[in-house]
Amino acid sequence: QVQLVESGGGLVQAGGSLRLSCAASGGTFSSYNMGWFRQAPGKEREFVAAISRSSGRTLSADSVKGRFTIFRDNAKNTVYLQMNSLKPEDTAVYYCAADRSAYALYTRQNAYDYWGQGTQVTVSS
Repeated sequence: QVQLVESGGGLVQAGGSLRLSCAASGGTFSSYNMGWFRQAPGKEREFVAAISRSSGRTLSADSVKGRFTIFRDNAKNTVYLQMNSLKPEDTAVYYCAADRSAYALYTRQNAYDYWGQGTQVTVSS
């Protein structure tokens, strides 16, 4: 069973930066495509970014393009989300997820097999 543990969330002022980490254990991390999702209060969970198992491909939501970067270190079994120029509307619980199939980069939640517990990001104005 794969376990995913996110960290790095916190409170930051608008315009600031945070780096989220997601450490994986219990599986073959390098064989999974990985994704980040977020859920703001009162809203549905939404796709943020995804990365292929070899880091050759990435995909980002339009709302974060140019501000957020997803990358991974397979030697450390960790995927990261570098978030710059943060806005109050980025406030949400951020989740990482793993896709065992690795056929493509997916934006839909049901394509992912394993999920972390989430980490809170709060951006103050």
